Amino acid sequence: MTAASVAGEPQVCNGQRPLSDDDIVRLAHYHYSQTGFSLPPYLLSPTSHAPLVSYLRSRSSSPSPSKSVSEYVVSLLSLISLSPTTPSLSSLLSSLLLSYTQLFNSGKIPRDSNSLKTIQLFNTLLRYLPVKDLQSVVDSILSDLSSVTSVDDAQLFDLLPGCFDILRKPNEFVRSDVDFVNSAIDRVLENEWSKGLLIKVVSLAKELPFLDKVRKSELLEKVFQGIRGIDLQDLPSVVYQLLVLASKGFCKKEVIEGICGFFGSKSGTTGTSIVRQVEGTVLLHVNFAVKQDPSLGQEVVRLVKSNLRAFNHFTFAVLLSVARIRRFGENSLGVLRTGLLTAYIDYGLSKDCKWLPDELKEEYSLHLKSVEQSLLRAVSESSCGREHVIPSVIQFGFMLLESVEEGRCKEFGDSNGVLGLEQLSIQILGTVFEVHDMTRKEIIEQCKFRILSLNCEKSIPIVRLLGYLVRSYSYPMLEYVHHIKELLDYFTYMEGSISSCLVTAVIPLIKFSRDLQDYSILVIRKAMFSREETVRVSAANAIINLILAEKQFKKESSFTFQDSSSQASSSQQAEMSCIMQRSLFNELNGLLQRCLYQQAKVRDVIYNGLLELVIVDPSSGVSVLDFLLPHFLRFFRQDIDFHLGLASCIKTEGSKVVIEEPVDSLLSCISWILILQPLSSSDRPSDASWPCFGFSLSQENEGRRNASHEEYSSTLLKVRSLLRQGKIEDIIEQSQDVESASLQEDKKKSCALILSGILEVLLNSIATELEKGLEGKKGDLEKEIADLIDLHQSLEKDMYKSKQSAGGKRIWASSDLGNAKVIDELKVPFLSTSSLYQLFLTMLKLSSGESISSRPDSQNRSQSSSAKTEKSISRIFSFTLQVCLGHIRSSLRMKEGNPLKKLVYGDIRILGPPLLKVIYLLKEGQVLATQQKKKGRKDAEERKQCLHFALLCLKELLTMCSIGSGSNSLLEDLLAVPVNDNGGVDDGCEETSKIDDPLIRSKEMFMGKILKPMILDLLAVPSSHGVEVLCDTMLMLGKSLPGKFRDRHGSWTTQICRSCETTNTSVAKSVVKLAISLTTSPYDLSIAEEMAKELQNIIGLEETESLQVSESFPIINQSTSATVTSCILQSIESAIVHMDWATKKLKTFSVVTQNNINFGSDGEHISGLGFEEALYSLAESVVRVLSCFVLMSLKDPQTEQFLRLAVRFYKQLAQITKLRIAAKGCRQILPSLKFQKLVELTCRQFTVPLYDFLAETQRDKQETNSNATKPKGIINKIKRENKCIPDLIFQIEDCERYLIQLSKVTKVNLLRHAKRSTARDFKILEVATEEDGPNQLQTEVSTHNGSEEQESEGDGSERILSAQTATPVSAHVPDSDSAVAADEDEWQEEEEENGVCNSRTGKRSRVVEDSEED
Repeated sequence: MTAASVAGEPQVCNGQRPLSDDDIVRLAHYHYSQTGFSLPPYLLSPTSHAPLVSYLRSRSSSPSPSKSVSEYVVSLLSLISLSPTTPSLSSLLSSLLLSYTQLFNSGKIPRDSNSLKTIQLFNTLLRYLPVKDLQSVVDSILSDLSSVTSVDDAQLFDLLPGCFDILRKPNEFVRSDVDFVNSAIDRVLENEWSKGLLIKVVSLAKELPFLDKVRKSELLEKVFQGIRGIDLQDLPSVVYQLLVLASKGFCKKEVIEGICGFFGSKSGTTGTSIVRQVEGTVLLHVNFAVKQDPSLGQEVVRLVKSNLRAFNHFTFAVLLSVARIRRFGENSLGVLRTGLLTAYIDYGLSKDCKWLPDELKEEYSLHLKSVEQSLLRAVSESSCGREHVIPSVIQFGFMLLESVEEGRCKEFGDSNGVLGLEQLSIQILGTVFEVHDMTRKEIIEQCKFRILSLNCEKSIPIVRLLGYLVRSYSYPMLEYVHHIKELLDYFTYMEGSISSCLVTAVIPLIKFSRDLQDYSILVIRKAMFSREETVRVSAANAIINLILAEKQFKKESSFTFQDSSSQASSSQQAEMSCIMQRSLFNELNGLLQRCLYQQAKVRDVIYNGLLELVIVDPSSGVSVLDFLLPHFLRFFRQDIDFHLGLASCIKTEGSKVVIEEPVDSLLSCISWILILQPLSSSDRPSDASWPCFGFSLSQENEGRRNASHEEYSSTLLKVRSLLRQGKIEDIIEQSQDVESASLQEDKKKSCALILSGILEVLLNSIATELEKGLEGKKGDLEKEIADLIDLHQSLEKDMYKSKQSAGGKRIWASSDLGNAKVIDELKVPFLSTSSLYQLFLTMLKLSSGESISSRPDSQNRSQSSSAKTEKSISRIFSFTLQVCLGHIRSSLRMKEGNPLKKLVYGDIRILGPPLLKVIYLLKEGQVLATQQKKKGRKDAEERKQCLHFALLCLKELLTMCSIGSGSNSLLEDLLAVPVNDNGGVDDGCEETSKIDDPLIRSKEMFMGKILKPMILDLLAVPSSHGVEVLCDTMLMLGKSLPGKFRDRHGSWTTQICRSCETTNTSVAKSVVKLAISLTTSPYDLSIAEEMAKELQNIIGLEETESLQVSESFPIINQSTSATVTSCILQSIESAIVHMDWATKKLKTFSVVTQNNINFGSDGEHISGLGFEEALYSLAESVVRVLSCFVLMSLKDPQTEQFLRLAVRFYKQLAQITKLRIAAKGCRQILPSLKFQKLVELTCRQFTVPLYDFLAETQRDKQETNSNATKPKGIINKIKRENKCIPDLIFQIEDCERYLIQLSKVTKVNLLRHAKRSTARDFKILEVATEEDGPNQLQTEVSTHNGSEEQESEGDGSERILSAQTATPVSAHVPDSDSAVAADEDEWQEEEEENGVCNSRTGKRSRVVEDSEED
């Protein structure tokens, strides 16, 4: 059958009959059902092209053009495909495709699945089109890019890859065709992209492998510029296509940067649930792509490693996702940890950098807060389609906790909104624990494993995490009680601090689970049988904590569980009700009795714990007194001759005396209970019920309570009477046993130590009575206080002969500060803050009646009475101030939640005003004593020591209050104290009163009205150590002030240095340090430079011209020169430390700039330039100061310190220079004028005279060593110099090597002022004599004559640092000098003018000969 008959038309012989569009459709259907079908001649005729194309246009105008057009075009294409190589059909195909593209672009053909099917069929026949027609097709497709708004509008773009491939075929390669393809791609790239066009281009880009690097980068840039307009549902597919492109030759770095940068910023503004779901899908795509192409994972890690500013919540999520792949696990988490720690370090160092602008400091603060918030956000959103990152989050959280250093965990947590590393880690793991039920068991198991396996410092943060989980999620934690019980099994084997913290952490859970409580008690009972004292102490603490927790639990009037994340079941509520009815104090009575027979530290814990119990639950007071009464009567026997059984409180273990019973702690516990619960019935309601041991207190029990109370009270009164009337020899009983004299002395010291504690307990009780007593009794109480203090001070000869007494109890030891009491961490002060306040008032009252300043009107009094009274007052001063200092320092060690905190310390700020009055009194007395020569030297020293203690107390009090929120109120209280002199220093008082911030205003007024006048007064007193304390106090307060206020105080201190002359080295050091520290940068190092120049006049190289006292800075003289030198060098060392940190940051900025990383590139560039300029200014100031010391004759310690600083400086300068050299493939930037000035200054003022300094120093040491036998210290110093000097020369050479390289690439001669001479070539010879031994060293520095003062760069290239045996220094120098040789010709002309003598033999002879040992 023919095609005509199939078409339903009469057959015409020897002719061609036209076919309609319907005929075409029927022919196509017939073709699919028949074999051997032949095309009708009409289709093969060129005259049929126009009618066939017209059918397409007519169908596009029909009411439903989509199906009609698709049916016709597909049918016609199927017929053409039977013989596509026929020229006429190829021409028809071209006409049809052009017509179709025109109709499609004009909108006459709908964009749907039918059109997509048609275009795909066209795509299969493109290879049969002529090349010129393909160009027309491409032009037609790209004719109207602005009309492409959706993906369907860009369906014709599916034809472009095929067209481009045909046009670029190698066998038909025509340059014009390639240019046409490139121009077509450029047309696409230059046009504005709609979201539909962007999606289509991204999906097709992988089919364009011929794109060059530039066009690929332009394409990615266009994509990430327009990706913000894409709908959320399209983002995952676009990201997937981008990841495919990264694996197909596109720049992986640009793809990863773009993805992380987009989601890190886009989602920051629209953080809806849909966005989080989209991000979760994208993370899965990234994870899958990294598994397929590991190089993508390497690029992700490299991105964050090269630019720590790239941290955002999505970058965190990406790294956590990539960490799930085994080969990237440790690397990804390690980069995250490093980046986070670096942010904390940068924040901490930037706060202390005076040379860093405030804008950059604020930038580091904001960056750290952003990093913390980004990490918390990444963790909190882990439940939105990204559950696969949960294991990585847990691992990372514990990794951070292990990075916490104990003692520094709160270093970065401050009022500025910074959480700190430990708190951040706990929040991360706590969030995961709350959101993901499946992770809870894993977190608990990890806590258990790490607590048992890590050392103490790293375990404590894990224990705190466990405590946080117990407090915040009590009911979910009840499911894991068996894990905690397994952990408690190791209680006996843990360190004391860990076991105590562990029990404290799980106590909130114990009150909900009786099973856990019983098991904990069982573990504690076992621990009490341990041989280790620390384990027993921890067990005693655990007992007390359990009892206190039970009492606190019962004390809550209405118990609710609103803070828990879930509600208790009925069985749990029943169990808790049972727990509330129990009394642990009753149940553990036997265990507590056992504790009273343990070591002294265990008993201390029990006594303090029982006092805490009475504070938490006053109804337990009677029970505690009854519990302690039998034990109390063992040491306070109630017989006819009452005496203290101190001998029974100590025992001998071999040749060592230990304190068995801390009876002073026992007496303190009972005294406090009697104070808290007086016997008077009016202090409590008449119908009060005292639940004790499970029953109410009856009238009989009330009588028993009164009896025990009276017995304790009468015993205390007897003790007070005995101590007032007896002598020390009678109170401290002598042992009747035959013992050695040393053992007898140790026993006497131990008894004296216990007795001193008893005296403090009684003083606390009397001071409490004095506070509440009547006016008639106050005189007697004050007299009793004076008598007891006299007795206490008379014990010094027995107490202060050794630094450590028996029983491991640390006592007062003689030191530079006098007899300062060091309180053990487990000891609680016997005197409370209120008692100390009363002692201060008593002291001031007595001093007002009998002045210690020995005024002229007191000469008529009785000499013996006056001396006795003044001696008593002096003892009260000394005792009160010593106890006050220990009291203030110990307050920081007690935790806030401890019930004793409020009782013993209370509001410690009340000590401020009376303490300041005492300081005024002592200061006035010291000044008068200086003017009156009749005063004894001993009284003056005692007064000076008391003033020193008082100033230390004030400093410690201010330091302690500055940590909390009470600093301003304390300063206001101190300012309210009337000043005895002219009222302070007039230093901007009007401006100070206008300060808005109350804390800054108070600090300014305190420093101006109180501290500065004191410093001026004490500077006039010879050998006054109070100036040091005042300077430290002023520095502590001044560091937190804004720059302009600090400058004012720094200027005032500088004037002191210019006007005050002193020979006291400590005072000079304190004042100079204060002047430099309080001056802002760069003026601080300018002051150091001025002082260093004045030091040249004092200790210069020319001894004949040396001055005794500096004219500009009288504080610098022959006596203080060494101290001032060390102080200035310490300030330079601090600056070099900051230079080291700044150089590392500069390297980060350099990497970001060279790699064109786009995360905040503009802001990064600006901050990098500012940072660089600030670093150059700092380095320049350091050079100016160091250059002054090369012209001095320094002593050995200062010389060694100076050389070490010089080595470190040149090392930093070499690193800075190296960073100025662009990496391969990057554009070289000319060195800034600031950098050129720094290099010039270093070469002229420091490097050149440094060689002469080394030669002169070594010559002096050689002469000194040759005239005297060298002791061991000199030998060690020479050995250190043998290492330091070659290291210094190597660092200079290394720095100059990089300068030469930088000069070569920038064509800027940076070494035009450098002195490349033989002065750096020297030798250190070893000479071993018989009398000095083989290890004795003799050094000799050999410098060369003036003919060799200037040497060519080429000659310098061959200089080496060698030894008789190869040293590490000599191994490196040839490499550094090879660069010098490369630039020999560059400065050959210059060096010839300087008369350089190029002698290779001479250079090789100038070597450093080092010791074999070194």
